[in-house]
Amino acid sequence: MNAVTVDASAIAPVWKTFQDALPVRVGIIRDDAQYDQMIDFMNGLLDVVGDNEEHELMEFLDLVSQLVSDYESTRYVTPGAKPQEVLRFIMEQHGLKQTDLAVEIGGQSVVSDILGGKREINARQARALAARFDVSPAVFL
Repeated sequence: MNAVTVDASAIAPVWKTFQDALPVRVGIIRDDAQYDQMIDFMNGLLDVVGDNEEHELMEFLDLVSQLVSDYESTRYVTPGAKPQEVLRFIMEQHGLKQTDLAVEIGGQSVVSDILGGKREINARQARALAARFDVSPAVFL
């Protein structure tokens, strides 16, 4: 594979001009406020591009849509998911092992039983997990 040469002195000013022309900062979405702004921006792009696959902004719309999707996949859980699936998903997103949740749940073996469907998450555990991950306790019940 050939190495790609990056000419930062040529790219940086163009990138700055591009970013300054936009109503939002295009990049990794880090919080809900930035997510809301990006959703509004994406909807505006959709109004312009419509379903025209040949539109000159279609690839840009694809990029913005992917940024939104990436944020949603790390922040939001699929409605109707089983509590152990939610827990597994959140653990994967945060790179956690079963032992990392000992305080919230009560030990690695309890986490293992929950993930294996042998135990249910109780109300105390759900509140502790919700506080740790900044989600509603309802997702664990």
